[in-house]
Amino acid sequence: MSNRSARLVLENGLEFTGQHFGATGERVGEVVFNTGMTGYQEVLTDPSYCGQIVTMTYPLIGNYGVNVDNIESRQPYVHGFVVRRLAAEPSHFKSLGNLDDYLRQHGILGISEIDTRQLTKAIRSDGTMKAVLTTENTPVSVLLDKLAQPLMTDQILRVTTPQTYRCPGEGRRVVAIDYGMKSGVVRSLLARRCDVIVVPATASTKEILAWKPEGVMLSNGPGDPLDAPYAIATVKELIQYGVPVFGICLGHQLIGLASGARTEKMRFGHRGANHPVKDLRTGKVYITSQNHGYMVSEDSLRGTDLILTHLNVNDRTVEGMMHRHRPVFCVQYHPEARPGPDDSDELFDEFMRMMDEVGEGRWTAHA
Repeated sequence: MSNRSARLVLENGLEFTGQHFGATGERVGEVVFNTGMTGYQEVLTDPSYCGQIVTMTYPLIGNYGVNVDNIESRQPYVHGFVVRRLAAEPSHFKSLGNLDDYLRQHGILGISEIDTRQLTKAIRSDGTMKAVLTTENTPVSVLLDKLAQPLMTDQILRVTTPQTYRCPGEGRRVVAIDYGMKSGVVRSLLARRCDVIVVPATASTKEILAWKPEGVMLSNGPGDPLDAPYAIATVKELIQYGVPVFGICLGHQLIGLASGARTEKMRFGHRGANHPVKDLRTGKVYITSQNHGYMVSEDSLRGTDLILTHLNVNDRTVEGMMHRHRPVFCVQYHPEARPGPDDSDELFDEFMRMMDEVGEGRWTAHA
């Protein structure tokens, strides 16, 4: 680690000075916090964090290093990484290096030795804010002027696959729309022997159905779903065709919007690996992995064809829905976990059963 200092300045004027690690320079983004005790490499490589400066609330980060097994995308997409204390000498049999070198290699700025508890309390109190992370001596007034500018929109186009690719399997054919998909989603489908076709977020309904899928997977992804009207339109068409659809995280929000519901920005979002969710169909409570800053409004479900199926135990926000007349269901959390518990892995089995019940021939006649 270097002896260089770094600063984190929030749009409300709050400033933190700490020790720099990773790359140098200046990055602007939305500052958020994640409550997971482990899984920092999965967090860094989750495309849903594109454009964000992520604060880890657990006080020691980097203690088990980095490895190839915990990578969830082609590269890290976070704009900055904030920790209380950085482990300089990791210890784990899979470790291939330390976090400092990993962030430097990928151009990610990091800051350590700041009061992450104070920062987290500020976010919880004032809501998610814009912030700038810098290793330069830029005056605070100049940094605040930069924060007065709007952040980039539609990060989906920055993280989606540039072209279609196939992960072959001998079972059901699933087209996965990549809005910023974690590798864990594909792994969960491949574990069920699915023949997975991954398409860009901008793929048309015609292009998707040309693969004659037995089901369509709507992935997680970053940002405000309203910034992606092309995705909303495609999801609406897929629902109308009657193809089985399973959505997670951003995919869940897109199903809501495509069905006439409304989404809202949350005060500080859900990001961590220990969020309790109740399945209203069974009464069971699951501990889930989550990463989202927007939600589907429960009030807006009235008058739509969506049925509420899951609720967050902590704040009663919408965590799952299903369509009244079409083979469509979705959850706001991550059943593929990584990091996090695999309590909800059975949702992929529910998707398999749905595809078997519908049958490919029953809906492709309408395509």
